[in-house]
Amino acid sequence: MKKLLFAFLLVLSACSSIDCPVENTVSVQYVICNADGTSRTLTDSLTITSRGNRSAEIVLNRLANKSAFSLPISYSHPEDVLQLEFFNDTASWRDTVWIKKDDIPHFESVDCSASFFHRLTDVRYTQNYIDSLVMKNSSVDYDTTRVHFHIYPKSGH
Repeated sequence: MKKLLFAFLLVLSACSSIDCPVENTVSVQYVICNADGTSRTLTDSLTITSRGNRSAEIVLNRLANKSAFSLPISYSHPEDVLQLEFFNDTASWRDTVWIKKDDIPHFESVDCSASFFHRLTDVRYTQNYIDSLVMKNSSVDYDTTRVHFHIYPKSGH
């Protein structure tokens, strides 16, 4: 009986007191806004492609009737390049967004998987559909409630 109790205590002492986060996705939050900064529902459809070194990957497909969305951020590139294609029944518009960032290694415990947080340092974009793209918060981490960008479409969209 003493051996069983000792083994049980040994197992308990080997467990880590650090809890790894269950939701450890690091993503950038975007909100579509009216000119006055209030959120608005996107009536045109939106598809977003992320451009890596050699390939393109669709990261958001045909978003419509939403005012906000989130996108993953790369871990290995100093700049993310996104192609946003807005379209409706009669026309389409394509904009490119370049987001520069610093990658910050984040360590919680040797028991947890490796992760990176990010600091957004610059953004530039074309203006076919987008009137302006404003960075609201430069810190990207596990907090999915923090808005990073406001997207202001041109009037008439």
